[in-house]
Amino acid sequence: MIGRSCIRALAALSVFVWSFGNQLPAAQAQTFSRLNDAHRPAAITWAKYPSNRTQVAERGTVSLSGYGAGTIVVKTHERRLYYVLGNGRAVRYPVGVGRTNKQWTGQSVISGKYIKPAWSPPEEIIRDNPRITRFIPGGAPNNPMGAAAMTIAGGEYAIHGTNRPGSVGGFVSYGCIRMLNADILDLFDRVAVGTPVVVER
Repeated sequence: MIGRSCIRALAALSVFVWSFGNQLPAAQAQTFSRLNDAHRPAAITWAKYPSNRTQVAERGTVSLSGYGAGTIVVKTHERRLYYVLGNGRAVRYPVGVGRTNKQWTGQSVISGKYIKPAWSPPEEIIRDNPRITRFIPGGAPNNPMGAAAMTIAGGEYAIHGTNRPGSVGGFVSYGCIRMLNADILDLFDRVAVGTPVVVER
């Protein structure tokens, strides 16, 4: 089931806004609260946790059966996301996934698509890192959303890019699915609001 929150909209998300990289007026900016990405406590580093990472395989077409065409499938233990093409084929992407006790499983759909959304941290990550920046505009180099984000209905998670590509392939987030910027943009163009999402262990 969909559990802990990883992303929360601070602006109204009842209307999907497509900014396509242009900065929206402040009153309309899509601001995402994220418990993910670069803003884990500073004491956690890859040097201390090298086993969290896996070799990042490039995007490619692979065999995959058992899912309907047009479905996004996340296999957490593999740190891979698959977009099902049909006829036993899928596009495979490397991803970063939830850390221990931050992972979840379930079925949902894509509820919104956003290019370069702004970001603001929620209370939980502020408790973990009190010095964290409270607002990062869309497109900023330190914005943890990266190039794009797609929200998942029924919880507060998203599939999104990252400006820290070295983190892709690890158990690194609070439950969101982290992709290379080139890969999130590729996936973004393939899917629509309502696309099924399946997250498995």
